[in-house]
Amino acid sequence: MSRFRKQNNCFIHRCLSGAMASFLSISLILAPSAGYGQSVPLLNLPVPGTMVNLSPSFVPVLLKGMTIHPENPLRFDFIVDSGNTDFAETKVKEESEKLIKYFLASLTVPKDDLWVNLSPYEKNRIIPDALGKTELGRDMLAQDYILKQLTATLMYPENELGAKFWERVYSQAQEKYGITDIPMDTFNKVWILPESATIYEKDKTVYVVEGKLKVMLEEDYLARSSSLIAHGEKGPHVDSQELTAKSQELKPVTSIIREIIIPEIEKEVNEGKNFAPL
Repeated sequence: MSRFRKQNNCFIHRCLSGAMASFLSISLILAPSAGYGQSVPLLNLPVPGTMVNLSPSFVPVLLKGMTIHPENPLRFDFIVDSGNTDFAETKVKEESEKLIKYFLASLTVPKDDLWVNLSPYEKNRIIPDALGKTELGRDMLAQDYILKQLTATLMYPENELGAKFWERVYSQAQEKYGITDIPMDTFNKVWILPESATIYEKDKTVYVVEGKLKVMLEEDYLARSSSLIAHGEKGPHVDSQELTAKSQELKPVTSIIREIIIPEIEKEVNEGKNFAPL
């Protein structure tokens, strides 16, 4: 059904028949149903309240490109880079098949539904129904969970970075706005978005040379989404009244968060092992 061949630190995963594509399409929908009952430990996630620190740089197994075959639209050659994992070939195969399921899920789920929002304040919009039936959706929620744990850890006042952050927050809030009552719940509202991708295309093959993710405060995310709507594009779940309220609420401290916390999170998201699944 499929085979792997190592070439220049890459594995070529060839789907030789429509049966393989059909199997993957079915499994990406059915597999997560058992996963909904999994506990945090089974998903290899830290228990709530655990500190999640910055992790070492790590290059995971990556789906780097593909070749299509117009004469057989159900046949693909997937180019998978094993990164610096030192995985055995069987493990690389396992990771590759998971990435291919992600890819197929992204084709079947509407573009505007490719988001998650693990927020206790918005229980009615945590994940779209279609995405919630896939392993991709489950793992995106897991990454959002890690994001919130990491953000809370970086802002913990007994850590070096957190102490620096809070010292500046209270100092500037008092100096510029005459306030010391800072709304704590707003600080964990951080979004991860695709920023850019460099693509190489030749004949029937496409290759992702580089990709980068952007980390934004909710205020900036909502402003960006509002701008997209103004230009005729659809942004997911934007509330203009919420945008105005949040902008005013966060005004005293957003510049400090952007300067101290966001760069550390963005580096971790793009390079750290904590966010390797992204």
